[in-house]
Amino acid sequence: MAKPQDVNDAEFDAEVIDSDIPVLVDFWAEWCGPCKMIAPVVEELAGEYDGKIKFAKLNVDFNPQTSAKYGVRSIPTLLIFKGGAPVGQIVGAVPKSVLQARLDEALTV
Repeated sequence: MAKPQDVNDAEFDAEVIDSDIPVLVDFWAEWCGPCKMIAPVVEELAGEYDGKIKFAKLNVDFNPQTSAKYGVRSIPTLLIFKGGAPVGQIVGAVPKSVLQARLDEALTV
């Protein structure tokens, strides 16, 4: 089963911006309780959308450049990228159904 891939500032463009398919990026930190709550949901979705959407995780504590570039001020923040640009943003630990709706929307746009 597919799992979210850890990315960092240095490889963000290659892994996310240059991707041929949409990418959901989970901006998180080890100390963040809501991040830990949403992580299993993101892992489940990575399996369900395998081959259609790529999933990545970026630790904001170790990758401040990318976090700042995309205005991430609170975590968890989930950004959906398509064609190299953000097309959706979800802030906070939300239900799986909300994430699914946003991912499906990104696939149809």
